[in-house]
Amino acid sequence: MRARFFAVVAVLAFGCGEDPPTSYDTYQECFDDRYNDGMGELVPDALVGCCLENPIGGVTKACGATVPDCINYLTSNLSQTSASTVEKMDACAAYVDEKNNPPGE
Repeated sequence: MRARFFAVVAVLAFGCGEDPPTSYDTYQECFDDRYNDGMGELVPDALVGCCLENPIGGVTKACGATVPDCINYLTSNLSQTSASTVEKMDACAAYVDEKNNPPGE
């Protein structure tokens, strides 16, 4: 009887975790989903969220290690009309800060 109880508890404990973040083939798909289609986030929040939370083409934190890396990545992988230069710069600064100083640490 105890064995069944512990088996049920184990299944519930390990089976009720959070779903992994959605993976996207391209950064533009992630941005479109977060900003336009799905979550309705503000542009900077969608930019940072895709950089931090969603694997892009199988790569996590695809936006790079520094603010210039991030700006170059967004310039190459995001439609010119999706975000302004200022939004990209602000989002990249926030991304690098959050990447290097995760909340709760």
